[in-house]
Amino acid sequence: MKPFTDEDVEIYIQSKVERRHYLVSKAVEEVQKIIQQLTAEISYKAVRFQAISNSGIHNENIKDQPALLAKWSAMLRRKRPFHPSIQVLAPSQFLITVPLRGLTGYRECQVRHWRYYTVNGAKLLSSVRDPEELHQWLEVEQFSKSLQQWHEEDVNIEGDLVPAKVLIVFRELVEKSIVSCNLSSKVTVLESFSSVVRVAVETSESQVEVELVPAVEIPTCWPEKARWPRCLKRWPSQEKVQCIKSLGFDLLARSNYHWQLCFSRAERILMEGLDEDGGCRMKCFRVMRQMKEDVWCAGNKPVITAYHLQTVLFWTCEKYPRTKDWRCFPEAFLRLVQKLHKCVSQHFLKHYFLKNTNLLKYANTSDLDLVASKLAVFLENPVFCLD
Repeated sequence: MKPFTDEDVEIYIQSKVERRHYLVSKAVEEVQKIIQQLTAEISYKAVRFQAISNSGIHNENIKDQPALLAKWSAMLRRKRPFHPSIQVLAPSQFLITVPLRGLTGYRECQVRHWRYYTVNGAKLLSSVRDPEELHQWLEVEQFSKSLQQWHEEDVNIEGDLVPAKVLIVFRELVEKSIVSCNLSSKVTVLESFSSVVRVAVETSESQVEVELVPAVEIPTCWPEKARWPRCLKRWPSQEKVQCIKSLGFDLLARSNYHWQLCFSRAERILMEGLDEDGGCRMKCFRVMRQMKEDVWCAGNKPVITAYHLQTVLFWTCEKYPRTKDWRCFPEAFLRLVQKLHKCVSQHFLKHYFLKNTNLLKYANTSDLDLVASKLAVFLENPVFCLD
């Protein structure tokens, strides 16, 4: 069979990509409405947790700084729907961050010290391991202002805010709020081997699994370990770099001891205005995502998610920053797929902002090899599945 034509691409977009966009957007709207109701109840019960909002502006540090607020608000005026709290990892797998209240004035910790406790507060003879690059400890004293509740034993051990303890408190609030909001027919808390909080949300079309993640929003500084941008890079522009770094980062409660660095605002800005030069970057990404969900890595819990594809896109945009590199769709698309194939085959995909972090480090290698083999088949005979 001969490689795909422009007509094949347009048919595929209209029959597959646009349909996917409609269904996912509808699911996002329904899930957002339900989780807003749920987190509003949680916030009413516990002042430390905030309800999610459509604006994405939760933190007092953003609201109190007009320049930051103006930059963030400009993003909301885009034509495309914007749900800042929601990451769509797959059509039936979402991640929603739930902002924490009462932690402002963040500063990085300069002094290293050892921890000798379990998440239950028991003493250890040997120290807890240091966090990997994508994670860090978080001490309540790193904030110039903090609610008294963050100093209490239910979330704090020896001055550390412990993610596992925060998640225990949060899970109990989720379970109680589902009942008090009469959401039992729509939301079910899922069993988990770890401390993360996952719920199943019933929508009009299907069931969506949602991970609810407490998040400390830090919009006033850029983490020292994120040494970005790299020298002599032409993408993104310096103006966009400055905007990205001025909006900071978040810390997510997704593990026992260490908080995970998250750059969702930065990534959102990178995705905005990708093709202001008339290129086809976003078109390539949307088609690649659809092929991944249809053929290369289908299923409800795929080993490769939309976040991995987004990271591949960022690295490829940085390597090929010129407008002419993104004029011809077939050439640009195959280049992107080749990059994905290389990463999956090598079981190695660098985080875009933290270069020593491999996003595939803990992925199932057999699943990755299966995806790599399907990508290889496509690259040998690049045709779209229009069935």
